Amino acid sequence: MEIWSDLSALISAFASQDSWTIRQALAPNTVYIFSAVFLLIAGLGLSWVYHHVPIIERYFERTVMITCYLAIAAIIFWGVVDRFVFSNQQPWSTTIPPFLFMVMAWFGAAYNVRVRTHLSFSEFRTRMPRGGQIACLWMDFFLWFGFALIFLVTTMRVVALSASNFQIVLGTDNTMQWWFLLGAPLAATLMAARAVENIQDDMKKFRDGRPLIEQAVIGGDT
Repeated sequence: MEIWSDLSALISAFASQDSWTIRQALAPNTVYIFSAVFLLIAGLGLSWVYHHVPIIERYFERTVMITCYLAIAAIIFWGVVDRFVFSNQQPWSTTIPPFLFMVMAWFGAAYNVRVRTHLSFSEFRTRMPRGGQIACLWMDFFLWFGFALIFLVTTMRVVALSASNFQIVLGTDNTMQWWFLLGAPLAATLMAARAVENIQDDMKKFRDGRPLIEQAVIGGDT
């Protein structure tokens, strides 16, 4: 069957660690099926980690976000000093910060799936009957899981394309763009895991009779 041959080709491509072979193996649309299975398994595994290792659940994405933010601030600060004090400028000082910002945004999006600050409509949902609330929460799960699936497949293709073309960050000699772009599929996996974690918590609240909808606060904690 075609699906099994595509799966075999994909596994062989990743085993070979050849970017061109991986790029070709990611082309068929059957990759969406394999990626959905991967995200479901990875989501269940990571949600178990989140529930049993609170320090990872609370701080992993935020640590990546803050690290990227501080790195961006440091590069920009030194770029200003270097330009106006020493009349010099590092060629990569304007090209690396955008990549760091993208990584920060991707991991931030994954974290905010958990805290439900992405258009949660909590004011409207709290007025709905309990059955409608759980239906909306399941809709959230499928929407976020579907978004993570599309995000994973498309960005993996971009990563493979960048690696196969040996795209270097402008202003550097050997810093590859795909090193930063790889953060996107990693963030997609975290999004799926957060969606799984949320629906598991929602179903537990539903069975226990606890309130399902809570007011989302931007910058709030889980």
